[in-house]
Amino acid sequence: MQNRVLLIEDDDELRELLARYLSGQGFTVREAANGKDGLALALGQHCDIVVLDIMLPDINGLEVLRELRSATHLPVVLLTARGDETDRIVGLEVGADDYIPKPCNPRELAARLQAILRRVAWDQKATAVEARHYGDLRIELDHRRIYQNDEPLELTATEYEILQVLLAHAGSVVRKADLMQWALGRRLEAFDRTLDMHISNLRKKLGNEDPPRIETVRGLGYSYRVPV
Repeated sequence: MQNRVLLIEDDDELRELLARYLSGQGFTVREAANGKDGLALALGQHCDIVVLDIMLPDINGLEVLRELRSATHLPVVLLTARGDETDRIVGLEVGADDYIPKPCNPRELAARLQAILRRVAWDQKATAVEARHYGDLRIELDHRRIYQNDEPLELTATEYEILQVLLAHAGSVVRKADLMQWALGRRLEAFDRTLDMHISNLRKKLGNEDPPRIETVRGLGYSYRVPV
């Protein structure tokens, strides 16, 4: 079955360019030129992943993202203005899984989408196994769900991947470069704060603790501390 991608982008020329390229790469592409139509398509379960431009003519892309995150765990990749770090940071805080600056390289976008969808598909094919426990957390790989004190954590696809990796290596340090590759499917680049923002979001969702259960090991990476 082909992966279904929804492009929400008001620039007709760019949207058509990306749609043609992604179609040639085996994606089934749906298109929306504004936030209202894109939101309706996404909430109607017409896609497996969303490419969302921040600057839209009717509803700001970040508002569209907030609406999506309140109702669905669909992976979302933001299209952001090159050099606009504020939009990228806010987008990751709101719940974007990744971002790519405009004007974007269609080949890079396709690679980012395929990396996210491969991770989701791999977990969905996992054989049902006994739940794994890490203190107050329980992870059910077959359902791609993580529970804290039996309450489900509302995680994005990327947050789930990051936390899953950290839990699998609980008590050990996971290098930032490895975590970036394993969880986001791409290399860590200089000045890229994507991973840091996802970690910040996870800490908030897990509850503010001192010291935090996801600890920063300066110069190396991150370590998950199982609370006693």
